[in-house]
Amino acid sequence: MEVWIEGLLSSSKNKKMWQKHELKDRYDVVIVGGGVQGLAIAYYLAKRGITNVAVLDKTYLGGGSSGRNTQIIRANYRTPENVRFYNEALTEFEHLSQQLEYNLLVDQMGHTTLAFTDTMVEVLRLRVETNQALGVDSRLIWPNEIKDLYPAINLNGSRYPIVAALHHPRGGTVRHDALVWGFAKAAERLGVEIHTHTEVTSISVEDHAVTGVTANGHNVKCNYVVNATAGWASTVAKMVNLRLPIVTVPLQALVTEPVKSFMDGVIAGADIDVYVYQSDRGEVITGSELDPYSSYCFKGTFPTLELISSITVELLPCLGNVNILRQWAGICDMTPDFSPIMGEVPGIKGFILDVGWGTYGFKTAPASGIEVAQLIATGKPSDIMAPFSLTRFYENRLVDEKAAGVCLRPGRQYYYLQ
Repeated sequence: MEVWIEGLLSSSKNKKMWQKHELKDRYDVVIVGGGVQGLAIAYYLAKRGITNVAVLDKTYLGGGSSGRNTQIIRANYRTPENVRFYNEALTEFEHLSQQLEYNLLVDQMGHTTLAFTDTMVEVLRLRVETNQALGVDSRLIWPNEIKDLYPAINLNGSRYPIVAALHHPRGGTVRHDALVWGFAKAAERLGVEIHTHTEVTSISVEDHAVTGVTANGHNVKCNYVVNATAGWASTVAKMVNLRLPIVTVPLQALVTEPVKSFMDGVIAGADIDVYVYQSDRGEVITGSELDPYSSYCFKGTFPTLELISSITVELLPCLGNVNILRQWAGICDMTPDFSPIMGEVPGIKGFILDVGWGTYGFKTAPASGIEVAQLIATGKPSDIMAPFSLTRFYENRLVDEKAAGVCLRPGRQYYYLQ
């Protein structure tokens, strides 16, 4: 037994999850952004046999919003276009650990969106009906059942009594760093190259088609460049003289010290600025809605800390004396309709966008990878991707998904051309 353990340790001692590579002079596809979106695209391209792919990230893998989110997954959205997309992602998550051969710690604990007014109950009813029509398990529940699911909850609510809720049993969480590492490890195993601390500083375009990128001073030729850079989407797009209808806004969250298990499920407020759940380790993770200003800053702020804490304690009074250990912010690339921008840019052949995911990007990574990989492999967007093209903004066919998030604070303004 001792010999077997010693051999196992020695064989794995120097084994890395992904290797360091020198940049080659040419790739078929260069993916800018080493978060869950970019790594998912690389993995699903490799599954299709397209392995001459480089993923370039200016910091470490998952160093942006992929490592700064609250890990929630769900498909209970409002518009049919988004419900189909998020359901594809959620369905993929349900067997992705086995596919990647990496434990993603998927926990479908359930997701419950609370309503505090009759108006919001009607909004949730519309979401439920849309979900059910498209095969997504959602239903309205009432105070007695809410209390059964979450015994610690204060039904008098935060500011207003809780009237009803949308319950989505398949919703839950996925460990964010595990998803990054799982995609990266599986993509490299199939032949993809991953380059961290490799910043793209320019993108070459000739005769209305991308021809390559410059990264760390090295010129790299390629047929496709995929912009999968989350909060920095608009800055990368400017490299090809493209202005996107996107503004980058911080989103804050915090985590408490571990406490004895008291809730099983994610609670979100449809009329308040908070969502909350408890991890397997006992910590309580809670977050707020977008900050009311544009910024690339990852720092938390005291006003948001006060807002999150006060509403969370009103909703779950048992947390009144629990200590907060850490607060952080991620940055979100917001479009006017809160839906993503996906597909090849008209007039710039080979330049593909997978951006504008806002506060929802983490939970869509598997579907994004599948759909963008299909676009590159076949040259055509699928029916599920087509509604999210850049052209919708001047064809007057927006996909308005604001209703599926925590409500925006009154009076908030965003400016969408950067």
